[in-house]
Amino acid sequence: MATTAEYGLGEYAFPRGWFMVAVAEEVTTKPQPVRFFGKEMVLYRGKSGRVVLLDAYCPHMRVHLARNTTSYIVKDGEQMEGDSIRCPGHGWRFNADGQCDDIPYSTTGTVPKAACVKSHKVVEKAGCIWMWHDMEGGAPDFDLPAFAEWDLEEQGWVRWRLDHLGTLPIHPQEILDNMADLAHFIPVHGSRDIVYFENEFDGHIIRQRFGAGHRTLVQTDADVLVNDTWYTGPGILLSTMEGQHPSVIMICNTPVDDGVVRVWYALMVKIGSARADDAGVSMARSYQDVALDAFAQDFELWQHKEPALTILQVPDDGPFHKERIWYRQFYNPRDRAKEFQDRVNGIHTSVDKRKAADKAA
Repeated sequence: MATTAEYGLGEYAFPRGWFMVAVAEEVTTKPQPVRFFGKEMVLYRGKSGRVVLLDAYCPHMRVHLARNTTSYIVKDGEQMEGDSIRCPGHGWRFNADGQCDDIPYSTTGTVPKAACVKSHKVVEKAGCIWMWHDMEGGAPDFDLPAFAEWDLEEQGWVRWRLDHLGTLPIHPQEILDNMADLAHFIPVHGSRDIVYFENEFDGHIIRQRFGAGHRTLVQTDADVLVNDTWYTGPGILLSTMEGQHPSVIMICNTPVDDGVVRVWYALMVKIGSARADDAGVSMARSYQDVALDAFAQDFELWQHKEPALTILQVPDDGPFHKERIWYRQFYNPRDRAKEFQDRVNGIHTSVDKRKAADKAA
């Protein structure tokens, strides 16, 4: 495990961006403790359906709002009121914006101005709960992906199942390095005869375009498996693959502590031209399982590797140096983001045999 400072990424221990913090259907009116970005937080769904994410410790005597099962406030079912939550220690009530609006035993009827906890911006979309994180406290400066396929069930798309993959004892820098890692596709994933590999850096988005044969996933030696993969900010990877059943893979990494990440995996696939029946959904789940096995090849490497604080790069590696510069924009004040973007924006081509084939033709 290594920290942000050891990688020399920037001023802040944690990056700016949108991050997954929960599977939407698992968030209920029962408050649950969660930990991200080195902070204890409490996550719940209010009676209105609104998802709320608050810092976890009551400002009164620093009692954790969610880690309790024995207080009578909890046992009697009195902790949740509308979209508000009561502290299990003394009953102070905090609304969805984090402001205390009731101290039940107070005879003055007044609430101190400092009686508040931080409320974090969250959005429910595509079956996930997304949190905006910014150590400067600013509003989002880029949008979540559209996740357009989520709303195309009538056109044959099957919504994804969210797979919890747990935590990894590595810095997310090691995960982002995969975007530039041309050389691992053949020994790790069974690719062969790489036709093209390029990275495009465009503001807060990094993209990988890759085409190659494969030992098992293509029908003939002449077939090319085509992937278009991109990060929207530092925490959300999407990857599309064309074919008989087009698919969209999602991989999310969210910092838990400095040098520890939590990871989720998901896949949507188009089974036909109309809403999938039970057999179609079963086929989609099998497709997701097969794709997860491929991702597990990367995951196992990450689980057991030592931090690559520097990379002993050779000319035929992908552009690790550019990817790491791109990544730094999220660990520094947002007014410096363009500084890092300007250093890398554009397309870096590592392999393109198509041009050679065109000339030969």
